[in-house]
Amino acid sequence: MDFGLQELDYTDVENTLCQIREVKAARFVLSRERQVEELHVLASTGKNPRQLVRDIESALMASYGLAIDHKKISIAQLGREDISQESLRPRIISVRSGSSGTREQVAVVLEMDGRELMGEAEGPASQTGRLRLLAQATLNAVVQFGENFSFALEDVHIVPMGHERVAVSCVVLVTPMGEHSFSGSAVVRQNEKDSVVRATLDALNRRLGFLTTQ
Repeated sequence: MDFGLQELDYTDVENTLCQIREVKAARFVLSRERQVEELHVLASTGKNPRQLVRDIESALMASYGLAIDHKKISIAQLGREDISQESLRPRIISVRSGSSGTREQVAVVLEMDGRELMGEAEGPASQTGRLRLLAQATLNAVVQFGENFSFALEDVHIVPMGHERVAVSCVVLVTPMGEHSFSGSAVVRQNEKDSVVRATLDALNRRLGFLTTQ
């Protein structure tokens, strides 16, 4: 018999499952009594589904003492199994920006799996607007790789932290099972532009393990 979730925040449990390397998103379906009826998992193709189910069962038991019948766990795998994670790590080729009057144009070029992907964005040339355009252009470049993911930019800022300045980006991953928000950060070293791009890629890495900047 499954343990209930009466005393558990199932959103927290879902986030814990997303720490498993292959898991990109997880969503519980609960009964009115908050018993687990189904668990839907969106995962990459890096591991056999049966082994992934066992990993999920172990994580639930070890972290929450929660036992779930493996038949209630549904795994949907997507991605490209023939490509190594190393080759999928994006490398920043260039970050360019220019203004025309009150408008700003930004272009971010990444290299992934030997392909150059360019994302562009245009909008108001305000200080906050420029940061958002950099983050949005980064997302626009990544989605061109062809993965079945949809991203939305929540917010991006440069914040002081100790003796450093840090770029922080918050991104929403939209999947068939709902929305998942996560953030990334990068210390401002050379310039704000590169740091915003790296922070945005770091945010994506919270759910997509192959998105680790080189």
